[in-house]
Amino acid sequence: MNKRALTGIKPTGTPHIGNYLGMIRPALELAEQYDALYFIADYHALTSLHDKALLQRYVYEVAATWLALGLDPERVIFYRQSDVPEIFELTWILDCFTPKGLLNRAHAYKAMTDQNKLENRADDEDVNAGLFNYPVLMAADILLFDTHIVPVGQDQKQHLEITRDIATTFNHTYGNALRLPEARIQADVKTITGLDGRKMSKSYNNTIPLFAPSQQLRKQVMQIVTDSKRPEDPKNPDECNIFNIYKHFASEQDVNTVRQHYLNGGVAYGEMKQTLFHLLENTFGDAREKYNYLIEDHAQIAEILEQGSAKARALGQPILQEVREKIGIGRSIRDVILT
Repeated sequence: MNKRALTGIKPTGTPHIGNYLGMIRPALELAEQYDALYFIADYHALTSLHDKALLQRYVYEVAATWLALGLDPERVIFYRQSDVPEIFELTWILDCFTPKGLLNRAHAYKAMTDQNKLENRADDEDVNAGLFNYPVLMAADILLFDTHIVPVGQDQKQHLEITRDIATTFNHTYGNALRLPEARIQADVKTITGLDGRKMSKSYNNTIPLFAPSQQLRKQVMQIVTDSKRPEDPKNPDECNIFNIYKHFASEQDVNTVRQHYLNGGVAYGEMKQTLFHLLENTFGDAREKYNYLIEDHAQIAEILEQGSAKARALGQPILQEVREKIGIGRSIRDVILT
C-alpha cells in the first residue's frame, strides 16, 4: 500500500491566498508523492456557522476552488465529510478514549474560555460541545483512513498531537489498530501575512480572496498597510506587508533582487503594490476562469463529491470494522438488515 496523505478545509468563508499557501498548495503537492485524500469539513463548520444557505454556498466555493487549482478527482479522493457516516461512528468510539483534560487544553477551546475570563463571564459561556469535541472529530477524520501524513498549519499542529494521543490510548487498550499520523508543516509557510500585517484570517477581515475579480483584487492589494518611509529610504523587507506576500509568488531570482532594492533604498510602496497585483493576477487568472465556470455548475460539483465519498467509504469501512471488532461491538444493525 502506498502511503496516504489527508487534508481538509472548513467551509466557513471564501478561500483566500492564505488558505492557498498554508494548506491547498502543499496539499496538492503531496498528491505527487502519496495517495491523497481531500475533504470538505462541513460538520466542523457547524461549531460556528449556523446559516444553512451560507454553509451550502461555502461548500461549493471550496470544492470549486480546489478543482480550479488543479485537483484531479480521477487521481485523488475528494469528498464531503458529511457524506461519510463512518467518520461519525468512529468519533464516538474515540470520544470514549479521550481524557477531558486533553480537550481542556485544546487551543480553540482554551482561547474562548480565556476570553470569557477577561470579560468576566462564565468560562464556558457560548462554548458549544462541538467546539469542545472538535479535536476528536478531527482525529476520526484522520484515523479512519489509515493516514500517514497530514499537512497542517502551525496552529493545527496541536490537533495532530491530540490525534496521536487518542490513537495511542486506543492501541494500548486493544492492540495496534490505528496508525499514528505525522504532521507535515512547511518550514517557509507557517503564518501568511494579511493586509494589516496580522495573520491572514477571515476573522480579521484582512484577506485577499483567491478569485476576486481583477478590479476587486487590485483594490484589496492597494489596501495593504505600509509605513511612511520614502522610496529612497532603506527598508527591511521582512517588516513589509507587501513583500511578505510577494515573496511567496515571485521567482527566487526576483525575490532576491527586490530584497536588495529594499535594503539599498529605491522601493516605492505604490509600485510594489502594482507589482504584487500583476503577479497575483498572472498566478490566478486562468484558475479564476475555471472557478467561475465550476461555481455555476453545482450538479457537476455534487457528482464529483458523491463519487469521492463512495471511494472514501470503501477505504474507511475496513478500518472501522477492525475497530468495532477490537472493542467487541461486531456488526451494526444496519449491516445485518442490509444482508
